[in-house]
Parts: sequence; structure tokens; C-alpha cells
Amino acid sequence: MEGPGGYQFVGRTVQMWNRFRQTADFRDGRQWLLRFFDQLRFHPVSADELLRLRADFPMGRCGLRIEETSLRLADYRRFLHDHQASISDFRAHQRQAFEAERQRWRAAGLSEAPAAEPPAAAVAAVVPAGSNAVHAPVAGNVWQLRVSRGQQVAVGDELLVLEAMKMEISVHAEEAGTLTTVACTQGKPVNAGDVLLTIHPQGNQR
Repeated sequence: MEGPGGYQFVGRTVQMWNRFRQTADFRDGRQWLLRFFDQLRFHPVSADELLRLRADFPMGRCGLRIEETSLRLADYRRFLHDHQASISDFRAHQRQAFEAERQRWRAAGLSEAPAAEPPAAAVAAVVPAGSNAVHAPVAGNVWQLRVSRGQQVAVGDELLVLEAMKMEISVHAEEAGTLTTVACTQGKPVNAGDVLLTIHPQGNQR
């Protein structure tokens, strides 16, 4: 089944991230498993076995079979040439199945157009005199709000964490001072450029 971003929904598998420890598969300080040009092969397992693997894998109690190889363009083109007939048959079958699915949507009165999501509400924040604004670097949701109004912060302190496209994006303080405004709410969306917080710089405090 096709999914957004090119993902293929093939079911559940073991974790691709490990924030807790380094293991034989998560090494060299990396918290992520996959590298550029990695090719994955999935194997069916029972529900009980999957739960055991998901518990053991981040702890390093079971490992993956990783094979180092090379990707050669000439080999890939030869593969396409040798399997041209079966590839064409598959794509034709895929197009027929998808068109049949679209016909079922129409018969059921379902729209083929994706439902439009309401845009994130713009944050109308007034920056107090003498304070500097902290803007959202991207559009997303405020996943974790680490600070509150009136709190003292230092350079590098994590102020909040945004969630965008399944990624966590930390927003850090670029100056020391006092938080004068918290213009965002945990769990609510923000647009890129919205004012999230305001900081009264330490040197300007009276």
C-alpha cells in the first residue's frame, strides 16, 4: 500500500531508533539504524515473536544480519532488462487494482481528494519592549514545553521541542535572560516563523 513520503506499509517491525544505549547495531554514537543506500529485507514472524524482538532489540540481546555489498548501476540495469516482462505485468496489474479501488470509492460516495487539514492558527504575540522573540524554525506541533513565563534561562537551554514529520526538533535559547512571554501551547500547532517565546536579555534587565 502506498503511503506518504514513499513509505510502504508492510506491518510492524523492530525499532529503527535507539535513544537509550549503544549496541552492536546502534554504534559509533548514532541513535539511528539506517544509512544511505541501505536495502531492507523483512521476514514474517508471529505476534509473540515480534513482541519479544521489540523488547530485546534495543537492549542488544538480539541482532540483525547485516551484509556489506556494493550497488552497481550496470547490474541494476541488467536486472531491469532481464525482468522487463514480469515488471511490466506487475505494473499493469497494479494500475488495474488501483483503478478498481477508485471505482469502489466512487460507488461508496467517498471523495478521492484528501481531506484538507485546517491550517495551524497563527500565533499573534506581542513582543514586549526590550525582549527578543524566539521564532518557530518550522511548522509543526509543540510536543514538549520545557519552560514557563518568568523563568531564567541560559544560552543553550532547551526551551521546547517541536514535532514535525515524525522528527523532534529542539529549540534552544540563543541568549541568557528571563522569559517574558510564552506564546505557544503544548500539543498545539504552530507555523514557521510564529513567535513561540520572548526573552528579556540578561544584560538589559533592570
